[in-house]
Amino acid sequence: MHLKRWITGIVAVPIIYLLVSAGGTIFALLIAAVSVVTLWEYYRAVFDPDAGSLAQLIPRIGLCLSPVVVWTVHRGGMVHAPLIIAVDLIVVAGLTLPLFRNDPQAPHLVARQVLGLVYISLSLSFLVLIRSAESGAGWIFWILCIVAAGDTGAFYAGTYLGRHKLCPWVSPKKTIEGSLGGLAANIIVALLFKTLLLPSLAVLPCVVFALAVGIAGQVGDLFASEFKRSAGIKDSGSLLPGHGGFLDRLDALLFAAPLAYLLKISIF
Repeated sequence: MHLKRWITGIVAVPIIYLLVSAGGTIFALLIAAVSVVTLWEYYRAVFDPDAGSLAQLIPRIGLCLSPVVVWTVHRGGMVHAPLIIAVDLIVVAGLTLPLFRNDPQAPHLVARQVLGLVYISLSLSFLVLIRSAESGAGWIFWILCIVAAGDTGAFYAGTYLGRHKLCPWVSPKKTIEGSLGGLAANIIVALLFKTLLLPSLAVLPCVVFALAVGIAGQVGDLFASEFKRSAGIKDSGSLLPGHGGFLDRLDALLFAAPLAYLLKISIF
């Protein structure tokens, strides 16, 4: 499993480097494609595959709107993205009206679908905003390195040093030692790579940034574990050998990206 994780990472790194470096439309298309795949994994976990055709239409609408949200942010910022989600809410709420006659849980379909658009598509769209700003490529690489370091640090610290459970009712294998190891890795990598990617940044804001992004990433990881446990699945998919699915790999980034954007415009 460890070998598969590293091989997948080694193969993915140069591809990600090229696409992030390209920026612009190419990067936006990358985020849109990743958003669709990740949202598909999420919908597959939270929606009943044996539901009727009308109920199945609800997640399909979400999948169609996912790249629209990303592209809208790419073209005009975050101004119009909430409008798309609001219109989606109205449409899918209308679709549940005939379903409610035989299924009193029909409103939950709306909550799951809209949550997916916000949780995945809108969250990933903040990466598009970060990339389009000054020194955007450096910021994206820096954030990705911080998040990946936290995940790797938590994994190995938890594996070899973990003794005390962090949140056993959600994820029995995660430990306090792993969490602290992940945060330490967040800070170390943030300070190391900021000298290479963003040398003008001050040290103290970088430490605050790394800690906040690291904590958000760990909450995102646990949140994804919540609904996977509710759905009775271990991994969201199998597209990334050693990692599971896209959602398994991006769960921390989904929470880290919006907070990273907020901190970027607030403290730097």
